[in-house]
Amino acid sequence: MKHRGKAAKAGSRMILASVLVFLLAAGALNYVLKGGGVLLGLLAGLWVFFVVFVINFFRDPEAVVPSDPKAIVSPAHGTVDVIDETEEPVFLGGRCRRISIFLSVVDVHVQQAPVAGKVSLVRHTPGQYLNALKAESALHNENVLVGIESSEAAGEKVALRLIAGLIARRILPWVRPGDATGRGERISLIQFGSRVDLYLPLACRVTAVLGQKVRGGETIVAERA
Repeated sequence: MKHRGKAAKAGSRMILASVLVFLLAAGALNYVLKGGGVLLGLLAGLWVFFVVFVINFFRDPEAVVPSDPKAIVSPAHGTVDVIDETEEPVFLGGRCRRISIFLSVVDVHVQQAPVAGKVSLVRHTPGQYLNALKAESALHNENVLVGIESSEAAGEKVALRLIAGLIARRILPWVRPGDATGRGERISLIQFGSRVDLYLPLACRVTAVLGQKVRGGETIVAERA
């Protein structure tokens, strides 16, 4: 699948940078304290913990994508905490259904396309970095809106908003307008805790429930009528 391995590369760069920081800090401690065995051991332990965290955070399991032609899959791993009707004026152009998914720091942070189709919009909006645990963070935080013209149903438009959080400070979309994408294909990465809002036409029937744990590219969260 396209974009496989990009999350691992991002994690590897972070680990390599941490090696440099660790060596510089260890060298400074050794120079200042003429040894500092206990502090060096503590520093090494913190570095190992950081590396384990990064490896876990940037994991990118393959999605087992459902074949049901009516299915719309979750764009993210996390917990569904908002299901409502709202306005999405930019891409869907009016009232729509929204499914909001909160991603904790222990969830997978690669996002997948909920439907197959053509990417028509990738729009970045600067903003704040409020706690993504709060659903209203979507109104104020930095975000990227991705619009997809579905090839699975005539005239269908689907959008997802990738939202930065208190810890998440970097959104990395891997698609551009004009790109074709398959259902369940990787399309982006948000580094650390964040939120993803999925916008669907009102004709879709939401099958997800509040509090449900979902897997990106796998869990069916809505169906076409």
